Amino acid sequence: MGRLFGTDGARGVANTDLTCELAMNIGRAAAMVLTSEEVEHPTFLIGKDTRLSGDMLEGALVAGLCSVGANVKILGVVPTPAVAYLVSKYKADAGIMISASHNPYEFNGIKLFNDEGYKLPDELEDQIESIVLDNAIPYKVCEGDDLGSVEYVTEAADEYIDHVVSTVHHDLKGMRIALDCSNGSASRTAKKLFEKLGAQCHMLFDHPDGININENCGSTHTETLMKYVRDNNLDAGLAFDGDADRCLAVDDHGELVDGDFIIAIIAADFKSRGMLKRDTVVGTVMTNMGFQKFCEANGMNFVSTKVGDRYVLEAMKLEDYNIGGEQSGHVICLDYSTTGDGQLTGAQLLSLINRRQARLSSIATLMERYPQILINVKVPNENKNKFYTDKDIKEEIKRVDDILEGRGRILVRLSGTEPIIRVMLEGEDYAEISRLANETASVIKERLS
Repeated sequence: MGRLFGTDGARGVANTDLTCELAMNIGRAAAMVLTSEEVEHPTFLIGKDTRLSGDMLEGALVAGLCSVGANVKILGVVPTPAVAYLVSKYKADAGIMISASHNPYEFNGIKLFNDEGYKLPDELEDQIESIVLDNAIPYKVCEGDDLGSVEYVTEAADEYIDHVVSTVHHDLKGMRIALDCSNGSASRTAKKLFEKLGAQCHMLFDHPDGININENCGSTHTETLMKYVRDNNLDAGLAFDGDADRCLAVDDHGELVDGDFIIAIIAADFKSRGMLKRDTVVGTVMTNMGFQKFCEANGMNFVSTKVGDRYVLEAMKLEDYNIGGEQSGHVICLDYSTTGDGQLTGAQLLSLINRRQARLSSIATLMERYPQILINVKVPNENKNKFYTDKDIKEEIKRVDDILEGRGRILVRLSGTEPIIRVMLEGEDYAEISRLANETASVIKERLS
């Protein structure tokens, strides 16, 4: 993880950590790194979610890009995967999404995509960091007719909707669903998209006001959606995060269906139809042990990566796999998208259910979930890296690992997007792993908070 970019872009409290000056300089450096000398006026796309700070950071990025000669197409409020898709469609040189994903409204972030719609590898982010933070090379200075220009693209959201619809080969007619838009980017696209597929849509949290994004809603707070689906006898519900690159589902009983289950359902369907490339699914170290057992029982290989959909994608591209993702709801269907896409994932899942004339509650029984505990320990930013060297924390993790003796596992890691250390335990005995998780979290709090 770099000094500026985490696992999912540069992120921080807007106008405190992520300042206008920093955003402007990221724009300048990105144009210098991501475009060739031969391109006189490279084109960058900029999209954003619904945060109050989005306009401010958009303005700063535009200023930085235009000052080094780049032209900008402003897409407005769109999902992150829309930016990734439209970079290629518009034959742009790069794309930028202004979003802090599932984080509260006061945070914001900058995600960069190359000309094929893929997130940047570490080495390119390192080059941008070295220009912004170390003044490795001076910023290019343009003037006169060398300056970049700005164009506003009003049809961006509709073109993305049409793309997602084109990937669905069995409609959703007859389905009654609820859509939790997290007061974010999906508020702009979800209703039109799923109605175009034939579903009857009940909309939740689709009235953003700049500060209510992710507030007790969306993929990190699914309680309201679960109750709504249950109380209204709906077929299913979908919950997106702030920039709509994640999707979690709720079945017809109002029970949560997380990313591991969604990937398992889609992968099994792909395999049954001869569509699962190399009979392999990609997940992360956070993927539930039950998922790995499911793959073994169904003739599928499981490949594990570091946490972060970018690392899942790297493994998929390297070995030509076509489905992978994370428990959190980042699901990548590489046949249709270059990044995690919440609405595309939800559309594929519901299409599968409707094609089979089945209930999500019955299909979701194909995998058994091992009990899992996740505790987030907030620590000051300046203490985060002490996690790697603290002797007491290391000894505590080893103690727990020895207790579990292969009956479960402990995973403790730094968040790539927040000042948090995540303590995850998995095992057969819920009471045991709960006790051990809390003991480990207490040690980390004592040592680092």
